[in-house]
Amino acid sequence: MTNGATNRRDFFTRTAGLLGALAAPRGAMPQQKVTSGMRSTGLYDDSMIFERKPFAWPKGKTIAVWVVPNVEIWAFDSGADAAIAPNAGPGPDVINYATREYGLRVGLWRIADVLDAAGIKASVALNSGVCEVYPKAVEEMNKRGWEFMGHGVSNSALLKVDGEKELIQTSLETIQKATGKKVNGWISPGQIQTVNTLDLLGELGVTYTGDWNNDDQPCRMKVKKGEMYSLPYCLIVNDTNLYSNWGFTGEQYYQSVVDQFDVLAADSLKQPRVLGLPVHPFLVGQPEHISHFKRAIQHMKQSEHVWFAAGSEIVDAYRKVRS
Repeated sequence: MTNGATNRRDFFTRTAGLLGALAAPRGAMPQQKVTSGMRSTGLYDDSMIFERKPFAWPKGKTIAVWVVPNVEIWAFDSGADAAIAPNAGPGPDVINYATREYGLRVGLWRIADVLDAAGIKASVALNSGVCEVYPKAVEEMNKRGWEFMGHGVSNSALLKVDGEKELIQTSLETIQKATGKKVNGWISPGQIQTVNTLDLLGELGVTYTGDWNNDDQPCRMKVKKGEMYSLPYCLIVNDTNLYSNWGFTGEQYYQSVVDQFDVLAADSLKQPRVLGLPVHPFLVGQPEHISHFKRAIQHMKQSEHVWFAAGSEIVDAYRKVRS
């Protein structure tokens, strides 16, 4: 996909300054607290779901589903987030790196085949570094009409306060240049935000984020500039949790996704709901896992109440009914 002039080592060398705006692994950097004591964050209004006025998604549907492939790039010598096997040394982390490479080279296209067959367009959480190192992959996803969300530059580390605006802006601009599409959504690497992230996203024109898992419906977030919504990402059925962290089998993965959908679909007859389905090509795209993902998609497709949509479509529909 690349030649000697544009390879992974070149990319990480050139972006070393931006990657300096990323923190070390989780917990390594102290964060300024938004509040102290047992109080609301003040980032959104308190609202219980039973208090809200019911509405419907387009065409009278009651449950919106967005499928979120996380398409990411990692530094060869980084031991951050060793999702496949513990990293025994400082690097190179061959086992984890090569498995993630498999996701981009092979696994992503198994997922694409399943979604193509089902007539579903994905909402991609995209490390902008993929645009430079794997432009062919971005081109192929773009051909399918998939939506692209910002997901940092690389997943080798996490956001921190210093240099955050520059990093977010670079990620958004790189993706827009590569795809020709404005970037409306954002998921932070590791879903880790700083106290400034929401305001910076709003200032830069982003309208929704999957980082907050605080509701079954879109939730209006309070930002200094712009308009921002939290869109349910459903971290509980993230394949990295189910496969890597909890050691689920493919059958258990399938049952977890189906259970999540069935309960939300039943609940949606009283109040509309959103189900996010986060997937990683190096996990769901494996030969032993893909059939369980396909079965879960087929199960959801059978419901008369489901609306498969991109993240921005869900947010736009919600804004219309709540305006």
